[in-house]
Amino acid sequence: MSGQRMPCSPKEIGSLFLFEKLTSEQLGRLCAEGRVELFQPGHVYSEGDPATCFFVLIEGEVVLSRKVGGDDIEVVRSSHPGSYTGAMQAYIGDRVKQVYNNSMRVTQPTRFFVLPADTFAAVMREWFPMAVHLLEGVFFGSKNSARLIGQRERLLALGSLSAGLTHELNNPAAAAVRATASLRERVAKMRHKLAIISSGPYPPEQLASLIEIQERTAERVAKAPSLSPLEASDREDEISDWLDDRGITDGWRLAPTFVQAGLDVDWLEQVAASVGEEILEAAVGWLNYTVETELLMDEIEDSTKRISSLVDAAKQYSQLDRAPYQNSDVHELLDSTLMMLAGKFGPEIKVVKDYDRSLPRIPSYPAELNQVWTNLIDNAIAAMKSAGGQGTLTVRTALDNDHALVEFRDTGTGIPAEIRDRIFDPFFTTKPVGEGTGLGLDISWRIVVNKHHGSLTVESVPGDTRFQVLLPLTAEEGEAAPVNIEDTETPEEPAHVQ
Repeated sequence: MSGQRMPCSPKEIGSLFLFEKLTSEQLGRLCAEGRVELFQPGHVYSEGDPATCFFVLIEGEVVLSRKVGGDDIEVVRSSHPGSYTGAMQAYIGDRVKQVYNNSMRVTQPTRFFVLPADTFAAVMREWFPMAVHLLEGVFFGSKNSARLIGQRERLLALGSLSAGLTHELNNPAAAAVRATASLRERVAKMRHKLAIISSGPYPPEQLASLIEIQERTAERVAKAPSLSPLEASDREDEISDWLDDRGITDGWRLAPTFVQAGLDVDWLEQVAASVGEEILEAAVGWLNYTVETELLMDEIEDSTKRISSLVDAAKQYSQLDRAPYQNSDVHELLDSTLMMLAGKFGPEIKVVKDYDRSLPRIPSYPAELNQVWTNLIDNAIAAMKSAGGQGTLTVRTALDNDHALVEFRDTGTGIPAEIRDRIFDPFFTTKPVGEGTGLGLDISWRIVVNKHHGSLTVESVPGDTRFQVLLPLTAEEGEAAPVNIEDTETPEEPAHVQ
């Protein structure tokens, strides 16, 4: 929206704190090359438009907003003369894309001193060359630092995840190795026991009956019920007494194996009735090896399935061999991240999943959303460990109008109100030196807001902190090709000197 052009008074603009140190000649040049404009209530410029002018408030009220998801969120409201916004980085030139980083409107008739961006850049370089060099150094230095530290943070996160994944893989792998060694020993003993039975003076029908019992025993192992510790102990006592009554040695050692396999005294009675007393002890011993073999094979299967699940989770987390921009199941992404971070939780932190499975797939960059989940979960773990090491992490999903809501709630120490509005700033961290770079939440904000056109907010009181991510269910029109997160500009607040 264009304003009404008005006379420019060097004395008036010289009264603004931004220009109070300028000479009369410099003020005269500003008035000659700039202008004073009166804007009626309404829109002045939009976020993302080419930044053509530098605005300095003379009188009135200005409201600056940023687009979050589909909404304009007010970030600054000011009536302080001298407040400035617009093409504040014009002095950098074409090295940075010059666009407005916010939208501006006025709520009442408002006068601005308006300076064209190229004039602002020229006077800055001519009048304040040293300051321009310093500002350029700060701008590009902080940008490069953010990129380098961001890479370092990702490497540290990758190292932590790799260590956790290695630990998680080691447990089932070691279990599978132990079970395989035990299985080889049991099979050898089974062959030895079978040789003894087959060489004895036993009629063929008894041997056939024993083979049939072996098959039924293996089937029962696969369907073994889950018993409480008290039920298992009572059944072990019953089986042990039954074996002792029939003179079968080591009944106390065989009983736990039979109970684990879902066998009971009734089953033993069927065995005794089928094979006869003279072969009973050898038959029970042989069937014990059968049961142990089945249990060991189940253990190996469970271990290898666990390894396979971890590998699948790692592949899902890293999104290998997948398109960078795709329709994704949020729950699959959350589950893979939780599995990758499982080693960090420990026994004292409980994870609760409160998923709305009716959520549709959403258009997203899944690998980068996984990075967001990682940062938020990692912060929640740190907060709960600071609160004594115990707590509950609740991961909730829900439908919120035309957005998918993903909420991470922890019972940690909480975020003090005085720093809550700074936690998404680059390099801001509450962690001790060397433990945090202050870029995790900044990068998460950029991924959610800049790349997914969603929002990332936080609500916190001690014992109840909730980070809420809102993601649109449909793609933006003309969705741009994926870009490097570190190459997007840091969210920028207009400068305002009180």
